[in-house]
Amino acid sequence: MIKEIIIAMLWSISPFGEAKVGIPYGMFNGVNIYLVFVVCFLANLMVFPIMIFFLEKINTYLLRWHFYKKSALFVARRAKVGSGDKIRKYGFWGLLLFVMIPLPGTGVYAGSIAAYLFGIKRRKAFAANCIGIFLSSVIVWTTTLLTMKGMS
Repeated sequence: MIKEIIIAMLWSISPFGEAKVGIPYGMFNGVNIYLVFVVCFLANLMVFPIMIFFLEKINTYLLRWHFYKKSALFVARRAKVGSGDKIRKYGFWGLLLFVMIPLPGTGVYAGSIAAYLFGIKRRKAFAANCIGIFLSSVIVWTTTLLTMKGMS
């Protein structure tokens, strides 16, 4: 069981899944449904400070290299096109709704990048990401729970 909790937590930290994958993984592998929610939510929440540190400190340094700069500009353009109008227009609420949608590419990684690009203050961005991740996790947890009940 500890192995499944660790794997669910790693999925929740991963940019390839976040809590949207960690929660169902843990639930389908027999982890307590409440424990998996808390662990995956907190693991996914840890990503925000790490991303902000990376964007503010390390990103600035890495922009000196052409390959990295080209890749960073590509990601920045995609973030602005995908969510830019709504986040720019609605700020905190737009960011919260963007992070809340449980679809690929709309989690805390993209939310952190969008907050950085649009200059949303760190506390507001953290609150929006935190609430958005929580609501997204609730949606995924409830959907997974209902699916498991329907399968049995």
